[in-house]
Amino acid sequence: MRLLVFQHIECEHPGVLRRFLEEDHVRWDSVELDKGDQIPDLESYDALWVMGGPMDVWDVEQHPWLIPEKQAIRHWVSVLNKPYLGLCLGHQLLADALGGTCGPQNPPEIGVLDVTLTKEGKSDPIFHHMPETQKCLQWHSVCVAQPPENTVVLASSRCCRVQAMHVGDRAWSMQYHVEIEPDTVDNWGKVPEYKQALENTLGPTALDDIRSTSNANMDVFLSNARQLYRNFMMQCR
Repeated sequence: MRLLVFQHIECEHPGVLRRFLEEDHVRWDSVELDKGDQIPDLESYDALWVMGGPMDVWDVEQHPWLIPEKQAIRHWVSVLNKPYLGLCLGHQLLADALGGTCGPQNPPEIGVLDVTLTKEGKSDPIFHHMPETQKCLQWHSVCVAQPPENTVVLASSRCCRVQAMHVGDRAWSMQYHVEIEPDTVDNWGKVPEYKQALENTLGPTALDDIRSTSNANMDVFLSNARQLYRNFMMQCR
């Protein structure tokens, strides 16, 4: 199996999911689009993961590479019909690329918060053997306002209706982060856009607070990440 990963900033990589890929001897290539990396031939890959980033889906003037990225996502899901996993920005890009819409998340969701599976989510293979309500790290100021056609909403939170979705046959995405590692919060706290959003939403001590809460939930994060990874890989067969 060969996996392709789209990244939008160096610190938002597959995180703990890299450990599972290594354990399974899965070959994977990362394309960091914000550094000018070119999208390779999609035909030679079996699955696509699209990670998060500080930009918004509509920031095409500042980040013109978003245009070919959305085209690639559309081709991957609609034409190639191969397994897709999107996280945070990757969730929003999936919606935008396939005709849905994104808009401001009001209020922003930042912190360790609950996400609850919908009726459909409880029976979807991506959440097999996973709890109905999950503690998740959120760090977003944009949400999927209108999912694309042929979408099933799999999870919601108090402030955000589309926390997870299944689009078409083989595309899944989550607004929250499942890839969290012990150093994730500190690494993301160094990104100016993330730091500002964090402090604007939760105050000047927010980084210490979110680090503490994340550490307290790290075992849960890792367990859920491993199960979701297994579930996704089952869909790649």
